[in-house]
Amino acid sequence: DIAYLRSVMKIALPVFDVTANWKIFEDAVPVLTEMKLIGKSQKRTRRPTENELDKLIAALTERQDKQGSKIPFVDILNFSILTCMRIGEVCKIEWKDLKHDHKTVIVRDRKDPRKKEGNHMIVPLLAGSYDLVKKQAETDDRIFPYNPRSVTAGFQRVRNDLGITDLRYHDLRREGASRLFEKGYSIEEVAQVTGHRNLNILWQVYTQLFPHKLHDKFDK
Repeated sequence: DIAYLRSVMKIALPVFDVTANWKIFEDAVPVLTEMKLIGKSQKRTRRPTENELDKLIAALTERQDKQGSKIPFVDILNFSILTCMRIGEVCKIEWKDLKHDHKTVIVRDRKDPRKKEGNHMIVPLLAGSYDLVKKQAETDDRIFPYNPRSVTAGFQRVRNDLGITDLRYHDLRREGASRLFEKGYSIEEVAQVTGHRNLNILWQVYTQLFPHKLHDKFDK
């Protein structure tokens, strides 16, 4: 990766006391771009279809019932979509930060390239996400006290068994954001749910509207 190599070369002298001419990348990038050897990465637009979600939920339900899994995969999947939270955030939110009267929860240290810590946000628990929280047993400080990697691993196994391709767990975040836009929420309102500070990134990366959904909005 050219960008990664350039960043390493740039810090070679101050960090490792190694002399490196990182400026050669400045000359190389235009040439490599012209040769189409490098370029801007394509933005991801994948959303699960309704059929794929139905299959995933059915298979995850069967996995829970047959294997006696302690992880409520279906609840977490639906909660991830409804709240647009990253799986790491889902498995980190705590009961003490849940406000029943407002149906909100504090998501602490949300990902922000400009601020690594202290980026706390009050997030509304829309639709059925609050009810999903109430279903969980208070056996831990966390509402969903599970390892995020275990959750995504279970999702991936079921996805692969179903033959669903090119679908990542993180795509559920895009699914949730796109649903909110389809329901008529403004970009500022959606950002309050997703936690985006940069509205341009929210619109370009996390929004992929299904054209047929516009009929539902028009008919209301």
